[in-house]
Amino acid sequence: MKSIGILLFVSLSHWPIPSIAVTPINQQEAVSIGGIRQWISMKGSNAQDPVLLFLHGGPGNSAMGYADKFTNELQKHFVVVMWDQRESGKTASLNPTDKPMTVALMIDDAVEVIKYLSTRFSKKKIYLMGHSWGGFLGLNVAAAEPHLLEACFAVSPMVNQVESERMSLEIMKVNAAARGDKIALGELEKVHIPFQNGSELYFHRKWLAREMKSASPKKTFVESWSEKWLGLFNEASALNMFVTSPEIRCPVY
Repeated sequence: MKSIGILLFVSLSHWPIPSIAVTPINQQEAVSIGGIRQWISMKGSNAQDPVLLFLHGGPGNSAMGYADKFTNELQKHFVVVMWDQRESGKTASLNPTDKPMTVALMIDDAVEVIKYLSTRFSKKKIYLMGHSWGGFLGLNVAAAEPHLLEACFAVSPMVNQVESERMSLEIMKVNAAARGDKIALGELEKVHIPFQNGSELYFHRKWLAREMKSASPKKTFVESWSEKWLGLFNEASALNMFVTSPEIRCPVY
């Protein structure tokens, strides 16, 4: 009996092991999400890999044009999906939104994209990553629909943004007074939290950039952005996620 077992083992060990074809993916397409066409790109070295959906910041700041700079390594392990949210990037050029932009609407869009990707790639769950506004959006999706996600990666997310804005404004005023900067003080005194218009947001971001020794944004850009996005940004900023989502039932990093 021992010799038969050895013979059987030797025979099986010489059978060829079936190989799984590795097929890279590099596709872009418009898909129907939330009643309009929304643009996504999908890149990865193996279309069978886990799926990672990235939520860009802003709101309104599409990252699709430079995504390869920070997803090249991720593409070796995931199918990385970039999505231009409504009124952003190519989605905005395809069609305008047909509804008022709210946090609830953006969460619904994100959930629909996740379900589309799960079906397309035959996955029970996918990974979700978001930066800044996208991190806020991702955490809210994870709180509402944790069963759809393997995990959520929140990169510098908005969590209690209105309090962050208040704290940074007070720190900037104290520092401006300490250095006797009357111009900074005068502009910062015009700022209210939550921001009431693009000029207030510009003054806040201008002096915040100088505190951080980084480039100040252009006033025309901030005011133009505010016309479309300030309402949504203020709605999101007012949500304290420690209160609204004290528990998230999927892994969060």
